[in-house]
Amino acid sequence: MSNSSENQVESLPRSIEEKHQELVVSHVPIVSSFNERIRPLLDAVDKLRHLQVMKEGIQLPTIVVVGDQSSGKSSVLESLAGISLPRGQGICTRVPLIMRLQHHTAPEPELSLEFNGKTVPTSEAKIANAISLATDEIAGSAKGISNTPLTLVVKKNGVPDLTMVDLPGITRVPVHGQPENIYEQIADIIMEYIRPEESIILNVLSATVDFTTFESIRMSQKVDKNGERTLAVVTKADRAPEGLLEKVTADDVNIGLGYVCVRNRIGDESYKEARKEEADLFETHPLLSKIDKSMVGIPVLAQKLVQIQATIIARCLPEIVRKINEKLNASISELNRMPKTLSSVGEALTTFMGIVGSAKESLNKIIVRGEYDEYPEDKNMHCTARLVEMLNQYSGELRKCSENDLTGNFLMDEIQVLEEAKGIQLPNFLPRTTFLAILQKKVEKVSHIPVAFVEKVWTYIEGVVISVLMHHSENYHQLQLSTRRAGHSLIARMKEHSRNWVTEIVQMEKLTDYTSNPEYMNDWSKLMAQQHDFTRDEKGYISTFKIEGLGEVPIAGLRGYEQHVLLQAFDLKMRMTAYWKIVLRRLVDFMALHLQFCLRNLVNKDMEEEIVQELVGRHDGAIERMLEESPAVAAKREKLNVSIKLLRESNNVLGNIMDKIASNI
Repeated sequence: MSNSSENQVESLPRSIEEKHQELVVSHVPIVSSFNERIRPLLDAVDKLRHLQVMKEGIQLPTIVVVGDQSSGKSSVLESLAGISLPRGQGICTRVPLIMRLQHHTAPEPELSLEFNGKTVPTSEAKIANAISLATDEIAGSAKGISNTPLTLVVKKNGVPDLTMVDLPGITRVPVHGQPENIYEQIADIIMEYIRPEESIILNVLSATVDFTTFESIRMSQKVDKNGERTLAVVTKADRAPEGLLEKVTADDVNIGLGYVCVRNRIGDESYKEARKEEADLFETHPLLSKIDKSMVGIPVLAQKLVQIQATIIARCLPEIVRKINEKLNASISELNRMPKTLSSVGEALTTFMGIVGSAKESLNKIIVRGEYDEYPEDKNMHCTARLVEMLNQYSGELRKCSENDLTGNFLMDEIQVLEEAKGIQLPNFLPRTTFLAILQKKVEKVSHIPVAFVEKVWTYIEGVVISVLMHHSENYHQLQLSTRRAGHSLIARMKEHSRNWVTEIVQMEKLTDYTSNPEYMNDWSKLMAQQHDFTRDEKGYISTFKIEGLGEVPIAGLRGYEQHVLLQAFDLKMRMTAYWKIVLRRLVDFMALHLQFCLRNLVNKDMEEEIVQELVGRHDGAIERMLEESPAVAAKREKLNVSIKLLRESNNVLGNIMDKIASNI
């Protein structure tokens, strides 16, 4: 299809110069020899534009008309269309005006405006006023602008088959009633239209002004630096003929598609009269007649625009077809991946149980089995690894909190406790109350660590559980609300249970001393084997003593105590040192076992029961409410359906055109 279209473009029967001479002599209407061939393609693009396929990110080939205010832009468009456009001071074009020109063999022209979802027929005599009224409805009656387009359809004998978008003229200084940022608003609209590679820029320049000073040139050069898709039309040639030939041949502003110089219609001239005057001007004027005839006149401009339009459409159409098919297939696939709309309570129950089952399996993998293939990049969801890290940190905090007790103020606490536990009894007995007193003090010091750890772990588990539940129920808004409540409620109870459990464990360690672990006796015996060396320094020659298993301990402050007190204090210290290792290990091991037990129950039993009770046991229509889609899912489904409808219609438009082209080959 593409090659055929391009061949049609290249098969122009006569050169532009020959065509120009024919038009000059006969003054026939501006109708390109391409019209019959390009019309189907242009109709297809216009239909796609009407369908607003651009909303799907598909750009259409477009001739975009830009120019500084008072550059003569409206006059050029009037000459091409053979109608009068709104005139006046300031910005006349306040919205993008899509001009669809179509050669029409009927004697009477047909004109209409399309905007805000309606079509308003009009006439040549009333068209300027109709455009002004439609513009006021779109952009307001003040002098502001809008990016909402207005489409003007002109079916008239003699007009070229063209579709152009006329944009507001560029002005830097706002007049009364215009916003202060009028320049920025206009610039944004212009850049939006000329930025796509599919856009052809028709830059309207006044011959009375230096081309390099035009703001429209500066804007077009931003997106088309080499001018490969820019065509310049130079207006008011009759007002500034001096040096015009040099300006259009020097091309200081990089106009890749060339220049066309025209004469504006003056006063009450008819369009036929204006064309005759224009032809005479470029034939007889001593300066303007030197400009090549392929660069002058409205007929030449029309011919060039039709040719450029045919070329760009032929080049872009295959890619447009590909993009539409690609977008359509992607939208259909995405819609098919969405959950089907539930139509009965039975379907809702089946879906609910499936969601609970899949969430349960995910939690089993993440929390119990340590698999993380569902969340390979999200390390926070690698649950078993994070729990091990937290458990190691917990163990380290317990040990760190107890380190100073081993060597700092060595034996002083033990001596003080022994002093306060003295009684009328034999002196070589170690009272059990002294051991319990020191034990209670040490346990109390670390008691906050297990409680804080429980809070931290369950807060983390809560985040993991809620994240998984929300992921599996994301398509059902009401179910999300119920599962979220169930998850928070269950985790709160589990957290409270663990808090009570760990408080009880701490209390047990504080109030009783027992272990059957043989390591206690082994460690105590090894430590006590150093007691003799410890008490041998009777004359105080040394200030520190190294105890294997504890390290260097200060002993200078112990010389004033009786030896039997030091022996008892040393024994008490070594008993506590050996036993404290057992206590810390129990606090860590029991915590690990408790978490494993609770997490397995959470995943395999408690979670499912809690969700079912939350959703089914309340008897308030929660299952029925599952039939209601969430606003986000409903909006997404609606958007996809609208997109699919638009793309299918666009596909049909292109299919019909391609069939017509194929039948004409």
